[in-house]
Amino acid sequence: MMPIVDLARDVVSRAYRKPAGFTFDRPVLLLQSDDWGRVGVRDGEGWDELQAAGLALGQKPYDYYSLETADDVAELHQVLKSHRDSEGRPPRLVTNFCVANLDFENIAESDFRSLILKPLSEGLPGKWNRPGLLDAYQQGIADGVFYPALHGTTHSCRAALARHIGEDSERGTLLRALLLAGTPYIHWRMPWIGFEYWDQERTPQFLSAAIQHDLVRDAAAGFADLFGVSPLSACAPGYRANDDTRRAWADCGIRVAQNGPALTSPHFDPSGLLHTYRTVEFEPALDPQRYTLQHCLERAAGCFERGLPAIVSVHSINFHSTLKNFRGPTLRLLHQFLSALERKHDNLLYLHDLELHDMLRAVQQGDAANGRSARHVDCASAAGATR
Repeated sequence: MMPIVDLARDVVSRAYRKPAGFTFDRPVLLLQSDDWGRVGVRDGEGWDELQAAGLALGQKPYDYYSLETADDVAELHQVLKSHRDSEGRPPRLVTNFCVANLDFENIAESDFRSLILKPLSEGLPGKWNRPGLLDAYQQGIADGVFYPALHGTTHSCRAALARHIGEDSERGTLLRALLLAGTPYIHWRMPWIGFEYWDQERTPQFLSAAIQHDLVRDAAAGFADLFGVSPLSACAPGYRANDDTRRAWADCGIRVAQNGPALTSPHFDPSGLLHTYRTVEFEPALDPQRYTLQHCLERAAGCFERGLPAIVSVHSINFHSTLKNFRGPTLRLLHQFLSALERKHDNLLYLHDLELHDMLRAVQQGDAANGRSARHVDCASAAGATR
């Protein structure tokens, strides 16, 4: 799998010219997390089936990507709930959901001719079993420690899946072996699978505006079925989004576009979408030697010195525990990280995406009314204007 930083640079290099962004008068922290609800390797049973099919697993962290359990979610919930910012509020994890999975059994019954999906609102496909998981999501949302947002429907490019699924080829054989074991893909082993709005093997690689609009509309509908509300923030799978993606998001009511790692301040684009950029990578499951407490605190400090929010990227794999215990070390590091920030900054502010949007929209509107274009945010005043 292409490193996250390389993915971000690839997307940013294609981006439009960004207007000047906002800076802040106090430390602001957001947590953004991708891949929730997306199944991977089906625990020990699926692992054994893939090994029997000839895959040598265990070479890279994403071989251990499975799916969060209700216990994983509950443990994360408790850590977040134990922390408070200067206003007494807990950190809110923006959980970006894939709202459907491949329906493995029905795909196999079609002799791999039909690409059938199972909405997450209807449960998990095939032999996957996660008792209490959907209830755990909802409890975290009700308690104000999770803020659900849209990732996509299936994460990978369905056109690429359909193209290879029935092929008499090495790729087709690999894909069918994975599907028979209840695994949609392992991206680093098969990058040709692409991302939801991006087909690596085609030129242009981004899908057409019409196709992307349909995909975003369907994903937003699946999100509403799952949570009972429409999504207001979105992050494209693989950070692969272009202007067509963003227009489709805006048309579906999305207000915040999450972007990959970059030391860039939040800003509104001409369509009114607020763009955020992940300024602190927090991925101990991927490289525990790199993502140490000192490293993460230094990254956050650098953001605060520049007046940027610390927008933390922490993918869901970091909280998984069934194939490898990523959850324990991640939660310890997260607790240490938040505790250190709370001790150092008595004016620390925890926000989620929509709160940041509403704060900056109030600033923008107030400045416009006064004929100004100030970009430095007085958080106390701006927050008061949105309450």
